[in-house]
Amino acid sequence: MPKPDQHIIAIGDIHGCAKSAAAMLHRLDDKYQDDPIYVFMGDYTDRGPNAPKVIDRLIAFDDNHECIFLRGNHDQMLLEAYEDNKWDLWLGNGGDSTLEQYESTPQDFDLPEEHYQFFKNTELYWQTEDYFFVHGGISPDLTVEENLQSDYERSQFLWQRDHVYSRKNRWEKTVVFAHTPVKEPIVDDNMIGIDTGCVYKHRGFGILTAVVLPDEEFIEQECLDF
Repeated sequence: MPKPDQHIIAIGDIHGCAKSAAAMLHRLDDKYQDDPIYVFMGDYTDRGPNAPKVIDRLIAFDDNHECIFLRGNHDQMLLEAYEDNKWDLWLGNGGDSTLEQYESTPQDFDLPEEHYQFFKNTELYWQTEDYFFVHGGISPDLTVEENLQSDYERSQFLWQRDHVYSRKNRWEKTVVFAHTPVKEPIVDDNMIGIDTGCVYKHRGFGILTAVVLPDEEFIEQECLDF
């Protein structure tokens, strides 16, 4: 749990954009020297140019900072491919680029053990008294606690998007999420969305966004990887 007056900094989907992530972390490190908690919102790989370098940087960053690494749907697909030989879904959603960057094939996925442990140890969600952090989202028709009590809803945490379109919810705290690319951060009743599509520069997105809480200060890093 955060200490009194300790900042929490949540960072949106990186998707293999190593240069953009490095620039963002450098800026945050320079500006916030009060030992904030960094919450990385998942989807570290796929579609971007250098997923292995992203993971190396995050592991190194974790050595000297207090970090929470959430699991995204792309991280889940990678694990299912690596552990359970389920390749089709991942390869059809950008996993082919990550596999190539690891100089691997489905028959021989040479994932370094340190990287495997990084993915394996990611968390489905993280919460404080005031905030609930999750990659995809949670059902807007239930309270946060009711979402957590439902096995079905928990299975949707990595993929959920209903809240983005309803904009009405029963949540008792602010839910911070990523997963759904938007041109500008979503700030609405009990919700903050920060996936601004860093990897989708070619589609008119191309921003990596962080939000500093409780200030709700947004920091944007233009994509440097394409």
